Amino acid sequence: MKLHRAAMILGFVVLGLIWSSVANAEQHQHALGTTEAGANTPMADEQPPASTSGGSPAVSNSNPAASTMQMSSHAPVVFTLRTGIAEGRMVFIGDGGEIDRKVNPTLMVHDGETVQINLINGEGAQHDVVIDQYAARSAIVTGKNASSTFSFVASKVGEFDYYCSVPGHRQAGMQGLLQVMPGNRAEMGATATDITRDPADLPPPIGARQPRIVRVDLETVELKGQLDDKTSYTYWTFNGKVPGPFVRVRVGDTVEVHLKNPEESLMIHSVDFHGAIGPGGGAEFTQTDPGSEAVVTFKALEPGIFVYHCATPSVPTHISNGMYGLLLVEPEGGLPQVDREFYVMQGEIYTVQPFGTPGDQELDYEKLLDQRPEYFLFNGSVGALTRTHPLYANVGDSVRIFFGVGGPNFTSSFHVIGEIFDHAYVLGSVTSPPLTGVQTVSVPPGGATIIDFKIHRGGRYTLVDHALSRLERGLVGFLDVDGPRDDAIMYKGPAK
Repeated sequence: MKLHRAAMILGFVVLGLIWSSVANAEQHQHALGTTEAGANTPMADEQPPASTSGGSPAVSNSNPAASTMQMSSHAPVVFTLRTGIAEGRMVFIGDGGEIDRKVNPTLMVHDGETVQINLINGEGAQHDVVIDQYAARSAIVTGKNASSTFSFVASKVGEFDYYCSVPGHRQAGMQGLLQVMPGNRAEMGATATDITRDPADLPPPIGARQPRIVRVDLETVELKGQLDDKTSYTYWTFNGKVPGPFVRVRVGDTVEVHLKNPEESLMIHSVDFHGAIGPGGGAEFTQTDPGSEAVVTFKALEPGIFVYHCATPSVPTHISNGMYGLLLVEPEGGLPQVDREFYVMQGEIYTVQPFGTPGDQELDYEKLLDQRPEYFLFNGSVGALTRTHPLYANVGDSVRIFFGVGGPNFTSSFHVIGEIFDHAYVLGSVTSPPLTGVQTVSVPPGGATIIDFKIHRGGRYTLVDHALSRLERGLVGFLDVDGPRDDAIMYKGPAK
């Protein structure tokens, strides 16, 4: 029997890849966002009018949408197990990340998280995965490379066995441990600097004023930042955050950009504004050595929402490392007023090691050229808009999201699960009538859009790229809405 079983599972090969995503957002009180001093500073005596639009006011701790017990099937913690043989016995082998190549690895999660387990058949015998305490199980996979996926909410703290229920397989060694720890993952200590841009961190609307000179101060900061749990990466940034500061002017303004590259930098940097007309969008005049400063001035001739990014070779390297942001050129009189504004950008990171691998990660240039990113991200890091800076609003609010794609390579199909965009400014044009009643907007790399919607019901709304496999590479955000949740718009149960 042992020889027969061994013959069945010859040829097993361990491959590395884990899809590990984010935990539920931590319930907390969220203060008003702030912008770096001097990032977007008028050079005239008149200051922009105060406005209730933009920023993110504090939210009551009673917000039910932020409950750590609420399931969010759009933000699972994902483990991949591959069946195989090790030390003469049948086992599960971890595939990628912290469990990579580990035999019957311990799967560590936190109370209240949604857990997804991917099972891959490594050798062609029948297998499944079962966790009795959660009444959770995969389908039986038979053929080599066949797979099955299942998910559940880790609502019980403790240690629980996972195992293969095919007769004899558990006894032959196919058993591991699921460890559910108390507390929220967001409380875990960071290993590097938080580079995430708070989506509420943007200047208020300009409104009605005459054109003037506006000074914009950008500093190119190279730093080690938090990419994922226990994972860091050397980012190149504008002003220490990803994306760079939200630059807001009005049509007709004269924009004076000061780009400073600190002496401790290793790289030359520059900036190309897609909303500027002239050589390289300003990049030709801003190639700045470490320890130097460059100045470029341009006239904001066309209203719209525009990407800016570093344009120093290798340009895709600088962009992927985090050097991108948005420039809003408001039309005369400004945009229609809303209650809340948010700033979100999507990008990719190409690391040598697979997604979720702990430690300091480095850029893989071949993956960058081949367009094979390990990470898809909102605002620079895994969990940026879930654990670190989720969006907050109240029922009845009108919400505006300025959304752009730094890229450098992939188009986004931006979607908010559970909402419909009342207005979508296609390709960032604010001079054309916006589309109405839109479900998803397509935004190319180097492109941007503006979407508005009214919130009618409390709960959690999830920001995604509807190329949904990217969710399991880190691309997800939360909009938590405080207010009534059981109303005529949607409720659990049959029609009343």
